Parts: sequence; structure tokens; C-alpha cells
Amino acid sequence: MAALLCAAAAVGSAPASAQTTTQLPEDLNVLFWSQDQRDLAFRTMETVPKVVVHTVEAGGPVHPLPQGAPIDLGIDVDAYMAGQRNAGLIIVQDGKIRLEKYALGYAPDGRWTSFSVAKSFTSTLVGAAVKDGFIKSLDDKVTAYIPGLKGSAYDDVSVRQLLTMTSGVQWNEDYTDPKSDVAQFNLQQPVPGEDITVSYMKTLPREAPAGSKWVYKTGETNLIGVLVSSATGKTLSAYLSEKVWRPFGMEQNAVWMLGPTGHEISGCCLSASLRDYARFGEFILGGGVAGGQTVLPDDWLAAATTKQADIDMPGRGYGYQWWTNDDGSFAAQGIFGQGIFIDPKRRLVIASNGNWPTATDPEGVGASREAFYKAAQAAVDGEGQ
Repeated sequence: MAALLCAAAAVGSAPASAQTTTQLPEDLNVLFWSQDQRDLAFRTMETVPKVVVHTVEAGGPVHPLPQGAPIDLGIDVDAYMAGQRNAGLIIVQDGKIRLEKYALGYAPDGRWTSFSVAKSFTSTLVGAAVKDGFIKSLDDKVTAYIPGLKGSAYDDVSVRQLLTMTSGVQWNEDYTDPKSDVAQFNLQQPVPGEDITVSYMKTLPREAPAGSKWVYKTGETNLIGVLVSSATGKTLSAYLSEKVWRPFGMEQNAVWMLGPTGHEISGCCLSASLRDYARFGEFILGGGVAGGQTVLPDDWLAAATTKQADIDMPGRGYGYQWWTNDDGSFAAQGIFGQGIFIDPKRRLVIASNGNWPTATDPEGVGASREAFYKAAQAAVDGEGQ
């Protein structure tokens, strides 16, 4: 659906015709890459021409993911993965790997891009910054941390409203429209000394009172990243390494793509291994504890992973950059089939990377993935009977 789109489609130059070769694409408009180009580029994004990244350093003892008993889902998993064009699929339940499979040239020692899954990592860094005292309150105005937004529609917007995408600032996330905000906001000429996201977002008009209307806005997640870096004085990559990647014991370095003005594209574009995506799910399941230290405020996850905004979908909502379900489960999701599904009740984490035939879901692959999650939940429930 449209709400699952992310910034990567608008990172670079104007649309170019899709190639029919497996060479890495020359432009950064992912919607115009061929399927073969995506298969290659998604697992090697840092090698795509024009892409610049920061490294999220791993280090120290690796958080173990021991093998558990195979889980019986009652479905043909290989056929499911083929239908999803999954590159990797892992189920971790009660801290043990119950299923792990790879395809599309991907393997356990490789990375795969996250697209909007990165939004949930970015919001978690807000929680860490609150815990560390860099952000005093979620009710602070955004302009207290990003002075470049003063005098714009963001004067009235709180950090909390950015997190829940309820700023009331007008935004168009339509990827089929080359004139939409999401297609334009990284294509402008940078202003010296100012992040390109701030330069664009401060020009947007207000369409509703702050806090009154939910609209999915990748640009605002990019603002959140600017806010965290401004508050902490650290890059997002360094802060993520400090607070999660190293102390929790991620197995491999991750990389985070930079925008035109040298800041991580915080609404998108973190690349990590499948197991480390699952480990991030385990970090969240464990209450945000890493290296024996609680990284997040005590009440953070209870709020972040439950409905804070109504998205007009029965049984679902939006928290702090997490998609929420009324049964208590929640997920990080990105275009082309990226996802981390977390179910605290069942101690269940499902991480998937892929390359759907299209960015969003005209073929029903998203519904099929939701059915897969339910099959996993049912399998866990059946084992307990």
C-alpha cells in the first residue's frame, strides 16, 4: 500500500529507463531499476555508483541465535518465498532460530537494504536520546532541536507528532507522481550549511492542526534523523553503533546511505544482515537492553509499539514509526518486501528481505505475508497445546 513507500525512490536523479542488464544502475531512482538490477543492488547498495554510506560498527561478543527445533507452519515455505521473491526469511522464537532460508544470491554473510524498516531504527534512537538526556521531552517543539525550521509550519509541531506522523503539515507520498513531495524533496539544490531535508520541509504549508491528522511522510522521518544528530552531536550511524549495534552484539557491520548533504537518510536505506535484523527484533523484545544497560526509557516501548495514531485500517495503527496491530504485535516495513514482525506474546520475531515485483502491493504479496505471520503465530500456539 502507499503508506509503505520510502525515500529511496527519490534519493537521486530524475527517472531513467529501466535497464535489462545485471549491471549496477547508474541512477538512484529505484522504481526505474529492472528486477535483475534490484536483485543485485539490494544486496550491495554501498557499491552502487553515487551511493555514499556511513558504517555502523559491530564489535564485541555476538548475541547468540542458537538453532531451535524446526517450526511446522503447515505451508510450503519454498513456494511462499518464491511468491514473495524473498531473498531471506528467518523466524526466531523464544530466542532460537526456528527457520532460516535464503535465495536471490543472498546469504547469511551478506547485507540487504531495509528501505522504510529503517524508520523503526531511527525512532529507537529518539528513545535512546531521551534516555541519555539529549532530548528533554517528546512534547518539546521540533524547532528547539532544528532551528532551521523556525518560521515554518513546524513551529507548532512537537517531537511526538513527528514520531507519529501527525504534524498536520501537508505532504504527498505518491511515488507514481514525479511532482509529489517524496519525489522532489531530495532533488533540490542544497543550501550551504543546511540539511537538504530541512531546506525542503520548511517550505511546506499546514493542512490540519498539529496532532489532528495522520499522513505517512518519509520526509518527516528524515527530519527525525536530523533532530537526533543535532541533539546528540553524533551521526546516526555512530549513535546506533554506540547504543545498539556494539553492546547488543550484532554480528556484522551495517551501512547507512547518506543523502546529498552528508546525513544518513533516516527514513530509509540502512543495510544489514538478515540475522542482525532479527537481532534488532530480539533487542526490542528484550525491552531495549543492550550490554546489560537499558537503552530506552522505561515506558518507551509500551508507547512506541502500540497505536498512537489511527490510520483508518481496522485492527491496525501507527506508533512511533512502527506499524501496530491490535493483537499486540507490531512491525517495521519497507517497500519491495522488507520487514521485521515482532509478537511479544509469543516471543516471536520474523525478519524478511526481498524484491517484490513492484515496490508496493498490487499483486497481493503483502496480504500473503500477513497470512504467513498468522501461520507462524498459529504454529507457536499449537505447540503450546
